[in-house]
Amino acid sequence: MRKIIPFILLACLLCSCSSIDCPLENTVYTVYGLYKSTGEVDTLKDTLTISTTRMNGTDSILINKDVKVTTLSVPISYTQDADILYFQLKGNSSTTIDTVRVEKKNIPHFESVDCSASYFHNITNVSCTHHAIDSIVINNPNVTYDKTKQTFHLYFKSSK
Repeated sequence: MRKIIPFILLACLLCSCSSIDCPLENTVYTVYGLYKSTGEVDTLKDTLTISTTRMNGTDSILINKDVKVTTLSVPISYTQDADILYFQLKGNSSTTIDTVRVEKKNIPHFESVDCSASYFHNITNVSCTHHAIDSIVINNPNVTYDKTKQTFHLYFKSSK
């Protein structure tokens, strides 16, 4: 009997659910790199809060009072065709709010039959108001689990 127990344990391990292949973090993020008009990396000097309105009408804060950063990781919706984001930039003397619209194609992504489906995205367009933001450029339109690739280059207007 003692000789059979190790084989039974090994069989249980080999036949167990393959959910360990499922990603632990299946939320995909768009990454905004901050840049100066000269192309150099920029550091956020003012306080930035990014929010959105959910489908049920409630507000959701995605980034709260970030400062002194060079990149921003913002989650993207799973199945909406466009995300509307509100960038609130608060300086010493004023507060400005820009609206950013990210249009995308949603692509179902399956890791395994044991895992729930997630969505990757292909960014098709980005537009914004220009109160504090000078421009946003699509750098990498493919949004996956890879948080090392910057999706957008974000250029704020120079403070005076």
